Amino acid sequence: MSTEQTKNSETENAHQRDLDFDMGSPAPLGASLRQDGINFAIFSKHATAVTLELFQPGEQAPFAAVALDPSRNRTGQIWHVLVRGIGQGIQYAYRMACEPNPDPSIHRFDWSARLLDPSAKSVAGRPIWGYPDQAIDPAWKPKYLRRGVATDDDFDWKGDRPLNTPLSDSVIYELHARGFTRHPSSGVQAPGTFAGLIEKIPYLQKLGITAVELLPVNEFEETEPDRVNPTTGERLLNYWGYQPVSFFAPKSSYASTVDGHFVIREFKEMVRQLHLAGIEVILDIVLNHTAEGNQTGPTFSFRGIDNAVYYLLKAGTGEYLDFSGCGNTLNCNHPVVREMGLRCLRYWVTEMHVDGFRFDLASILGRGSDGSVLPNAPFLEMIAGDPVLADTKIIAEAWDAAGVYQVGSFQSFGRWAEWNAAFRDDIRRFVKSDPGMVSSLAARLVGSPDLYEASHRAPQQSINFITCHDGFTLADLVSYSQKHNEANGGANRDGNNENLSWNCGSEGPSSADDVERLRSRQIKNFATLLLISQGVPLILGGDEFRRSQRGNNNAYCQDNEISWIDWQLQQNHADMHRFFQLLIGFRKRHKSLRPNSFTDGPKIEWHGVRLGQPDWSQESRSLAMHLSQKHNDLTKEIYLIANSYWNSLTFDLPALFGRSWHRFLDTSFEPPDDILDEGCEAPLDSPKSYTVGPRSVVVLVGGPAPSCQKCLP
Repeated sequence: MSTEQTKNSETENAHQRDLDFDMGSPAPLGASLRQDGINFAIFSKHATAVTLELFQPGEQAPFAAVALDPSRNRTGQIWHVLVRGIGQGIQYAYRMACEPNPDPSIHRFDWSARLLDPSAKSVAGRPIWGYPDQAIDPAWKPKYLRRGVATDDDFDWKGDRPLNTPLSDSVIYELHARGFTRHPSSGVQAPGTFAGLIEKIPYLQKLGITAVELLPVNEFEETEPDRVNPTTGERLLNYWGYQPVSFFAPKSSYASTVDGHFVIREFKEMVRQLHLAGIEVILDIVLNHTAEGNQTGPTFSFRGIDNAVYYLLKAGTGEYLDFSGCGNTLNCNHPVVREMGLRCLRYWVTEMHVDGFRFDLASILGRGSDGSVLPNAPFLEMIAGDPVLADTKIIAEAWDAAGVYQVGSFQSFGRWAEWNAAFRDDIRRFVKSDPGMVSSLAARLVGSPDLYEASHRAPQQSINFITCHDGFTLADLVSYSQKHNEANGGANRDGNNENLSWNCGSEGPSSADDVERLRSRQIKNFATLLLISQGVPLILGGDEFRRSQRGNNNAYCQDNEISWIDWQLQQNHADMHRFFQLLIGFRKRHKSLRPNSFTDGPKIEWHGVRLGQPDWSQESRSLAMHLSQKHNDLTKEIYLIANSYWNSLTFDLPALFGRSWHRFLDTSFEPPDDILDEGCEAPLDSPKSYTVGPRSVVVLVGGPAPSCQKCLP
C-alpha cells in the first residue's frame, strides 16, 4: 500500500469513529488538553506527509488516525490538529514521510515507524524496568512501542517554592533514583522508585546534604546494551540512563505504579517532600545525543521526524558525527533544537519544580552545525541568560567524548559552574603520595583560582568531587589499583585505565587489619579535603559508608548489587557515616569555607612544618593552611594540616591571643576520637606544635574551652 493509500485509509478510519477534527494551533508543541479536546502540534521541516494515530491505553492498534492536510494543518514547519471529544490518558504517535525524498541518507523518514512526540510529557510502552524484548510478540520492534500520553500538569504543590539555596552553601549528593532503594536492605515499600526515595528523605536530611543530584530520570532506553555477564549469563542493561528517549517525560518505570499520569505526580511529590526537608533537586540531563544511535540504530522519534535538523551529519554522506561516544550528536545550536532544549529546561523548573541541572558532556552544547566549537555558543548563552532559569543552578560537565576538555575555560556567560575534574585528579594524586602535588593541593583547597579567577568567576563555580557515578567509589579508590570490569562483558577493556587509585597494599577485599585501617584513614583524608575546600562539594551516594562496586569503574550496565546501595553498610561502617555527618555539619558552621568570591573570603596563610615556610618542592608531601575570618566581632580560626608523607611530621602552630587551638578531627585517631562533636573539640597537649601521623589530615579550631556539657568535668 502506498503512503497516499495508507493516509486515505486512516482518514476513513477516523471518520468511521465520528471523531471531530479541526485545524488546531501550532503552539504549544506537544499534546495540550483543552476543554473540548486535545491540540496536537509537532515540528517537521522536511516531512511531506504526517499522520497522527490515537490509541486507547493498553491497545497496540490505533483506534483512529488522521492524515494532516499541509494546506490546513500546517503553519510554517509546525504540523497541528485539534481532536475534539477525547481527553486525558489518550496515547498517540505519528507517522511521517518525505516524497519524493531527495537524499535518503540525509532524510531518514520511515513510514513504518510509529514516532514518539519529542514534546511528550508522559511516555507509554515501557512501564516495567528492563522489559525483555523476547517477552513481547516476536513481530514487535522497539521503534513501534513507545507512545506519548496526553496528560495535564495538575498537582497540588501546597505552596511549594524554590529553596534557592546559595550555590556556595550547597552540599550535593549524587544518587541513582532506582539504585538508591532497589537493594532489599533499603527497607522501603516501593524499592527502586521515586516513592522509595521519598522514604529515604529522613536519612538524607540527617546526613546534612542540601541537594540531591539525580542521574537521568527522564525516559531512556535501558535495554540498549547487547552484552551479558560472562560469568552469570545475566542480561546487562543501561542502568545509568545516558541513552535518552524523551527529554520531557519522567522515567515511567521509576514510578511505583504503571499509570502514565501518576508517574508525573509521583515525581512531583518526591520533589515537594525533598523541599520540605530543605533539600534541592538537581537533574543530570543529557541534551547532547539520543538513544537512536548511528545509522544502524532504531528509529523511535527524532530520526524519523527530521534527521537533518536534529542531528549533526557529515555533509554529503549523512554519516552521524559522534562527539558523545554514543553514535550520534544533537545539533544543539540549530534554532529548533536549542528551542526544544530551553523549553525542556523551563518545563522541569516551572512544572516539576526542580532546582538545577548538571549537563552531561556539556562541551557538545557549544558545538556548531559542522561540529566545531563555537566561540560564543548560542545555546549556552540562552541557558545562562534565560530569565525563567535565572535562579536555577546550571552545572557543566565541561568536556565531551571527542577530546574537548574545557575545565576552567568553559563558556560561563557569568553563570555556568563546572564539575572540576582537576580537583578530582589533584586530590587523588596528593592523597596517594604522588610527588609535586603540594602547589596543586593549595589551589584546590581555595576554590581553584588558577582555573576560575581570571574569567571573573567565583569559588562556588567549582563543583569539587573526588568520586562520582563514573569511576571508582571512594572505597574502591583505596582498595583497587586496577579496574575490574569483567562483569561488563567486555573482557575488562571498557572504563578508564588511569584511575589515580592505590589499593593500600592489597588488591580488593582484605582481612589484614593494617590494610583496613589505612584504607579507612585514606577515605577520611579524601572526605576532609573535599569538605574543607572552598567551592561546592559533591559526594557520591554511599561513599559515606564505604559502598563498593567490586572494583568496577564503569558500572553503567550493572543493575544489580554491584551498583545498588547496600544499606547494611550504614550499620557496618557507622563510624565512617558519623565522620561524614559531622564533617558536613562543620562545613555549614564555618562561613570561611564558603566564600562568595575570591576577594571576600577569609585571610589565608600557608605553612609547612615551620610557620611561614610552606614547602612547595617536588618532594614535599605536606601543607598547612590557616584560615581566619571575622564574624560578629569574633575571629574564627581553622588550621588544616594535610600530610601524605608515610612518616609522622610535627608542625609548629600559630599563636592565638586569648584563645587556644582545639582538635576537631585527626584521621589517624581511632573512632570516635577521629572526629568530635560540636562543642567537644579537644584542647591540645601543647599549644605550640602538633604531631600529624603518617598519611593523615588534621583540622584544628581556635576558640575557648569546650562548651559541650558532656565534655565538662
